[in-house]
Amino acid sequence: MPTPLMPKATAVWLIDNTTLNFEQIGDFCGLHKLEVQAIADGEVAIGIVGLDPILNGQLTPEEIKRCEQDPRGRLKMVKSDLPQPVVRTKGPRYTPVSKRADKPDAIAYLIKTHPELLDAQVARLLGTTKDTIAKVRDRTHWNSANIKPRNPVLAGLVKQTDLDAALRRAQRRVIREQKKAAQEGGEATEGQEMPFGTPGAEGDVPSSEQPDVDMPLDAPVMQEQQEPTPGAEDQPDIDPDAMIKGMG
Repeated sequence: MPTPLMPKATAVWLIDNTTLNFEQIGDFCGLHKLEVQAIADGEVAIGIVGLDPILNGQLTPEEIKRCEQDPRGRLKMVKSDLPQPVVRTKGPRYTPVSKRADKPDAIAYLIKTHPELLDAQVARLLGTTKDTIAKVRDRTHWNSANIKPRNPVLAGLVKQTDLDAALRRAQRRVIREQKKAAQEGGEATEGQEMPFGTPGAEGDVPSSEQPDVDMPLDAPVMQEQQEPTPGAEDQPDIDPDAMIKGMG
């Protein structure tokens, strides 16, 4: 959806002259509703003069009245034959000279509040360098004594939509890394061989786990064979009756 030529100035005018909610104004101007709320509270876009979108031919009074009556309605820009500005998608983010001094404060805020963000993401959001981020983190920056964490959205250095998109990408990356680490840990545990002699090792069954063998009741009992006494085979057999007669 195309955005107005001067989004913040248009948002200032809509806040001052209409009863549209922050979400409707943010959707039309390409701003986050929290950023629109900050503009209404006077924390952002201080001193910006409102720009009337009706005089510029971007909106009609009927369209504004329709959305004022329907809180869920969305403003639709009037179609124009004028060429639309080219959106720059690549290259470093431009920061006004008056706000460049706020970059270290914004870096300190992102490092402290959102540690899941990579240095490359912070550098892309704020238009700074990894070297500056490292100095702010290590407190070796030349102005470390005066650096105070400050929300970059409230400072006007980044849009809330861009920050939310970067946080979502960082959270997805963290989830992927956690899943990969869990899978690698499970594979390493399964690949370890248990030493012989430990419970559960292959080929070593504890005595408590050995199966009991049931013997049938009619099975013959094996008796131990006694070894013959030396010389017993040479002694003659004695008849007890003959021995008694001999004594009588």
